[in-house]
Amino acid sequence: MNLDLTGKTALVCGSTQGIGLASAIELALLGANVTLVARNEEKLREAVEDLDTSMGQLHRYVVADFADHENVKDAIQNYLRLCPEVHILVNNTGGPSGGPIIEAEPDQFLKTFQMHVINNQFLAQAVVPSMKKEGYGRIVNIISTSVKQPIIGLGVSNTIRGAVASWSKTLSLELGQFGITSNNVLPGYTETSRLDAVLEMRSNSQNKSKEEVAKELQSAIPIRRFSEAKEVAAAVAFLCSPAAGSISGVSLAVDGGRTEGL
Repeated sequence: MNLDLTGKTALVCGSTQGIGLASAIELALLGANVTLVARNEEKLREAVEDLDTSMGQLHRYVVADFADHENVKDAIQNYLRLCPEVHILVNNTGGPSGGPIIEAEPDQFLKTFQMHVINNQFLAQAVVPSMKKEGYGRIVNIISTSVKQPIIGLGVSNTIRGAVASWSKTLSLELGQFGITSNNVLPGYTETSRLDAVLEMRSNSQNKSKEEVAKELQSAIPIRRFSEAKEVAAAVAFLCSPAAGSISGVSLAVDGGRTEGL
């Protein structure tokens, strides 16, 4: 199986913690040069040090705040002037705060749409020309199982994640002829700071301890535990590899079997 990413360059967003960082680590282990993108420069510096360099990889970072589209645009354009070749794009951005959808303000939808769909669109437009030139491109969007089974209490997130999934499927139809794939990885409950926030929210709303809430959630997962970030990252890395060249337009759940739909 060809998993070799030597000589390939990957741009990984939201990559100072959780699934984003775990994905960057896995891509580097396969030989890729990895550029981390996030807003905290101190954490970016620390994260770069976690990446494998045993195959001569050169890793970089870009400081960009995904809540500010113009900031992202400027930061990425400056980066591409210095490093124009990008073979892999991993889109990963934190979700909005939870709550019933009927209580969500229109502004929350607009802000989240900007952070996810509009930023993803700009990033794809920025790197696809290089992918076409190289005849190799992998776009992987880390979103959520909510695109298959909406999650109660995450109304805004459910809505926008679904839009990203549809955007990605459309890209796969348009770009496949150029050797570029576009796929979604759908984490279920994964041990990250995001999950901790969800447990806290449910603990407060249900008047239960976080431990009780966690046990209830785990009981609905066939493997009876939360996923680890590195397990999700393994799926991301595989989809970025040469071995996954004919896999495109899919939404792959990595959730311990929790999603009930086919």
